[in-house]
Order: sequence, then structure tokens, then C-alpha cells
Amino acid sequence: MPRIRIQTVLTLFVVGVIALITFVSGLWVYVRATTTPIHADPQKVPSALLSAPQPQWSTAVEAGRKIARDGLTDQNLPGMSVAVGVRGETIWAEGFGWADLENQVRVTPHTRFRIGTQSAMLTSAAVGLLLEKNQLKLDDEIQTYVPDFPKKQWPVTLRQLMGHVAGIVPDEGDEEDTTSHCERTADGLKRFADAKLLFEPGTRFRYSNWGWVLISAATEKAAGEPFFTYVREQVFNALGMEDTRHDSAGGATSDRAAQYFPRFAAETRYGPQEPDEPDFSCFAGSSAFQSTPSDMVRFGMAIDRGRLLKPETVKLLQTPQRLASGEDTGYGLGWDLETVQLAGAERRLVVDDGSLRGGMVTSFISFPERGIVVSVMSNTSYADTASVALKLAEVFARAADK
Repeated sequence: MPRIRIQTVLTLFVVGVIALITFVSGLWVYVRATTTPIHADPQKVPSALLSAPQPQWSTAVEAGRKIARDGLTDQNLPGMSVAVGVRGETIWAEGFGWADLENQVRVTPHTRFRIGTQSAMLTSAAVGLLLEKNQLKLDDEIQTYVPDFPKKQWPVTLRQLMGHVAGIVPDEGDEEDTTSHCERTADGLKRFADAKLLFEPGTRFRYSNWGWVLISAATEKAAGEPFFTYVREQVFNALGMEDTRHDSAGGATSDRAAQYFPRFAAETRYGPQEPDEPDFSCFAGSSAFQSTPSDMVRFGMAIDRGRLLKPETVKLLQTPQRLASGEDTGYGLGWDLETVQLAGAERRLVVDDGSLRGGMVTSFISFPERGIVVSVMSNTSYADTASVALKLAEVFARAADK
């Protein structure tokens, strides 16, 4: 290539890079300049309390309110809802901010939020019930229950799917289609049924929402009734989770929060876009449930106290899986497992940060040894609900020690 031509190409490349940097910088400045705080003063954030806390918890609740209000305003979120359970009793539940910005609908403890990938915990519990009845077996190949699902280059078992070690392709996050509606659980399989496995099952850990759609189909087959019907009757109704149900198309209602997404750079501080009307029905037991923090705390306490599943079943579901190499994945069969500092000591933590469209929307944490369960929900993807939940757990753990 002649020298003058090389110089021209280099010049055009440099000019293009400079133009791109200028555009991005300008957009960033514009977004910052036009960002309006949704809640300018944490103390003026509207809230709704489920019931007055008992006197012994009043100091912890006041500290918890500050944590929730600060988290809401610092992240510039429209709304947030929290609940805390200690030793089998829900001691605090409160909604903060707006469920629907445009119509100024307040968040209440009964406002339902889309819980995203946290749905897998509920599906795991439904599987556990079927395991106890010997209607499902973890090491059966998935085609035992879903014969229409194409066989892959390696066999895939229910256990591998539940542990995210099956090699099933992941969804596309915030680019995934949420406009289609699925009447049947099996309809959701069409999106990934023909894809090859990413690796030999058991050799790597790779989170896949689609794997839990396949688990949902297996659950439906084993239960002998529609997946959502089975989970509603055997889990939600059994535990009195009156505000938990599967997703349906449509925007905000009086008891369901609008769903928001950050308007720039997946950063909530720049404010939300206008809400849309997603439909997660095709995601089945991977992401298609709506709930409230109170219901999720009720669920967590029931799991910890053996009110839904036998203790040995809970242990099975909450035991970390191991790869063929012997490496611990830190993930059970639908449950994330960690160890953190709580009230000055290391504690085993069962956690699930539910994601929707690629970003966190909810956090559930349980410390079975301490009998503490915390749930925090937001109506904006990429919210940091995890830090709020951990701060709340610390406050109530210390209060419980007094």
C-alpha cells in the first residue's frame, strides 16, 4: 500500500476514534446534566409499613429505615421494598418510594415486584417436593421427563441443570425478547432447544436461565399438571404466599410495580427510562415469578425451619456442587452459598440476587444458623439490592444478640 494511502487511513482512523470519544463524552455530560433525583431528600421518601414493629425491634427498624432510604436515594431508584424475619417471625416489612413514577403510586408491603432469576429458588423447592415423592430423580437424563428436548453431544441430567454445570447456553440478558407470550412451559424451550452444549456437563460452571426452563418442563411432566399450577398449589398456597404469582403481560397495576431500566450505561444513578410492559412467561421457573419481600421471607423461614421440605431435602438442595476436577462451585441446586461476616463472626449464607434483563433487581439472604432472613426488592434493573440486604442483616443480627 502506498505511503500516502497508509497515512490517509491512519488519519481517518484517528479522527474516527476522536469523534467517538467526543460523542460518548458529550452524551455522558448530557445525561449527567439532565438527571433529576427522584428522591432528593431521604427523609421525605414516602413509605408504607405492614404493621408496627414490636418494641424490642424499634431501634433496629429505625436503623433499617435509614439504610433503605439511603440506598434508594443514593442509587436514584423509583421504589424499594424490604422485609426481615427472625426466628420464624416477620418482624418488619415496609415499602419505600414509587411503584409507578408517572402515576405516583406508592410502594406498599403488598406491592408485587418481578423477582427475576430469584424464581429458581421457588422452582427448586417444587423439585424438592417431587424428589421426596420419588416422582423425579436427579441423575436421570432430562429426556426421561422431556422427551421432545433434543439429545446433545453429551448426556444431561436434572442435577447438572439445577447446578448450572450442564453447558446449556445462557439467555441474552437485556437483549432477550420479552414481548412474546408462552401459554405452555414447553413453548419456552424453542429458544434454545437446538443449541449445542457449551461444554461437557460437569466440567464447568456457567449460569443459564434456559436450564431452569427445561427444569420447569420436567417438573410439569413429573407433577402431571401445568408447572405454574403445581408451584402455586404446592408451594405458594401451602405457605400462605398470597402475593406471589407467575408473570403476565402488562404494565403497573395497583398491586404490581412498573418495571424500569437505567436510561444510560446500566447505571441507576442516571435515572430510569420510561417503563415498558415485559412478558416473562416464556422464562417459566427461571425468571417468571412476581412476589413481595414479605412472601419471600415467609418462604425462606419455611425452608429453614422444615415447614415445606424435609431437612435432608433442604441439605441436598443447598449443598455446593463439585466439578469433575473436584472444584467446589459454591452453588447448590438452585441456591447460591457463601460465607460472610455477620455480627463479628463468619456465618454460612444462603443468598440469591435475582437478575432481570442482565441486572440485579432483588436480593434474598438467609442465615439458617441465626434464623435471620432478609428480602429486598427494587423495580429497576442493575439496582444494588445486595448491599442493602447485607446491611439490614447486620443490624438485625446485632439487635437479636442483645
